[in-house]
Amino acid sequence: MRRKLKAKPKIVPDTRYDSERVAKFINYVMLEGKKTTARAVVYRALEEIKEKAKNDNPLEVFEAALKNTGPTMEVRSRRVGGANYQIPREVRPERRQYLSMKWIVDAARSGKGKPMHTKLADEIIAASNNEGEAVRKRDNTHKMAEANKAFAHFAW
Repeated sequence: MRRKLKAKPKIVPDTRYDSERVAKFINYVMLEGKKTTARAVVYRALEEIKEKAKNDNPLEVFEAALKNTGPTMEVRSRRVGGANYQIPREVRPERRQYLSMKWIVDAARSGKGKPMHTKLADEIIAASNNEGEAVRKRDNTHKMAEANKAFAHFAW
């Protein structure tokens, strides 16, 4: 018999933008439990987006970036008869949001020579315009899923 599903904790929206997604994003930016630092980085990045993108509402740019970087398909490894196959699967909405945020943060962290809030703002603006490292990662994931479409019948 299957176990009961674990109740997911309710995420408290952040104080400045009253958004659960921004609160979740702050948690992904956070390193070593330093939430205050992560919060400052994200808020400064959103302020910078407001200036650079000439948009009064940086949340619109942020939401567009998350939408553009979220993958719809991914490949999962499955062992069938001694061989490993990459099987394309649809991505659940929670995982889509997780991957989107993770790819944006990873892309911002990989840049060198600028403060984190500037790199994060640049990556979010690029992602909202359907360009940048995180969008490229999404495209590669979709290409992998497309290339392995022949193994879709192994899906469970």
